[in-house]
Amino acid sequence: MTGMLPEFVVQTLTFLAVVFIFAIGAGVLLLAVLYILDVTQTAHAIRRNYPVIGRFRYFFEHMGTFFRQYFFAMDREEMPFNREQRSYVYRAAKDVDTTIAFGSTRDLKPTGTVMFVNCPFPTLERDAGETSAVTIGPYCGNPYTTASLFNISGMSYGAISKVAVQALSKGAAAAGAWMNTGEGALSPYHLEGGADIVFQIGTAKYGVRDEAGSLSEEKLREVAAHDQVKMFEIKMSQGAKPGKGGILPGAKVSPEIAEIRGIPAGQDSISPNRHPDVDNPGELLDLIDRVRRTTGKPVGFKSVIGAYGWLDGLFKEIHKRGIETAPDFITIDSADGGTGAAPSSLMDYVGLPIYESLPMVVDRLVAHGLRDRIKVIASGKLITPADVAWALCVGADFCVSARGFMFALGCIQALQCNKNTCPTGITTHNPRLQRGLDPADKAVRVEHYIKNMVHEVEVIAHSCGVPEPRRFRRFHARMVRPDGRSLPIDEIYPDMEPGSARAGAAE
Repeated sequence: MTGMLPEFVVQTLTFLAVVFIFAIGAGVLLLAVLYILDVTQTAHAIRRNYPVIGRFRYFFEHMGTFFRQYFFAMDREEMPFNREQRSYVYRAAKDVDTTIAFGSTRDLKPTGTVMFVNCPFPTLERDAGETSAVTIGPYCGNPYTTASLFNISGMSYGAISKVAVQALSKGAAAAGAWMNTGEGALSPYHLEGGADIVFQIGTAKYGVRDEAGSLSEEKLREVAAHDQVKMFEIKMSQGAKPGKGGILPGAKVSPEIAEIRGIPAGQDSISPNRHPDVDNPGELLDLIDRVRRTTGKPVGFKSVIGAYGWLDGLFKEIHKRGIETAPDFITIDSADGGTGAAPSSLMDYVGLPIYESLPMVVDRLVAHGLRDRIKVIASGKLITPADVAWALCVGADFCVSARGFMFALGCIQALQCNKNTCPTGITTHNPRLQRGLDPADKAVRVEHYIKNMVHEVEVIAHSCGVPEPRRFRRFHARMVRPDGRSLPIDEIYPDMEPGSARAGAAE
């Protein structure tokens, strides 16, 4: 009839009204249930005293992590990496303009601030030299010679996803850098891209262990048979968890990962706190010699430095045995290094940062006359050109980074590396989340990050009047002291460069 609503409209409105009433009823019922649960539980005082409403505290506490990152934190005040650091990596990886305007937002007054000493007559492009090559392992059957300054640090297949490993391998190969396997053994995805590989032997000896968990020379030879595997790194400790072995939650131990590592699937993968067969400097040299003789390739060790007197004992033992018995390289990790899972007590409080440990180790090598024999690799939060240039000034031969390359892959610092829920597909084995990471696209970003990093380290070097980065010395940088004045680094740290007066006296 005229003036009346059509029947289907009436039915639709009736249905919506019923749904609305039902939703209100369900909401009231849910609130009543939550109220009863909150006032009767005894674990949380806030929820007991303020039922239902008190639950918002936990929601806001969780969301605060993300709101601070995007809306409230200043560009240079976040931890572990601030927005400015992340933005640099994102821009370099995308190969877009990394210049800035109007002035730096970096505060130059805090103690520890590093500044480089520009030269009144900078290096012209015509006078710039190619980055010099370095040979590692001159006494082994297959030394490794490379000019690469900036390389990929250890990230295990398992800790990171298949697609992440594929992207890193392809990107490293395109840029001429090496890639460290991490302690999770060598996977087909490491080899797939064609990059040079450093095989890391962790305390559980994944990938080169026998059924009892001991080192298997047969499996060592199988790994060394790959031409891409250039060096072996014995992991003694890691910056984020010195004194604690690797931790891979069972949810990440898929059948494939279990087979590669030689462990049961679905169970937590916990490495020993140290190598059971290494209890003193002599046994460390024994292990290095065993791996080197078996593989014919350079062998070194990775350690975060805390106690350091043992280094003098190690270097003296080398001289007793012969210079050829020395490790071919030492990777120095920083106490502020990263990982997917570590106890906060270790991550926050144990070990020395790279800014203290790197010069200390270099000086000891020089004092014992081993600086030319043993190459030094610096690791730990070195993700910008200034970080790398500083490490080269202090005495590193190479720098490596893990989290820098995670940012290059698209990491947003969601802090979910240990939960298999990484939203960018980097540290998860969830196929739905991995789908967002295209290895072909991200490999290009990895390549760009490496090449732009090296280029901008060269820019700093040329500004200091240095033809190429490996000719940096400590006097090329200054550091702000507590009184607000800066001093040259060679005055803050003893100048132990080979040939210097102090180095000669120490020798």
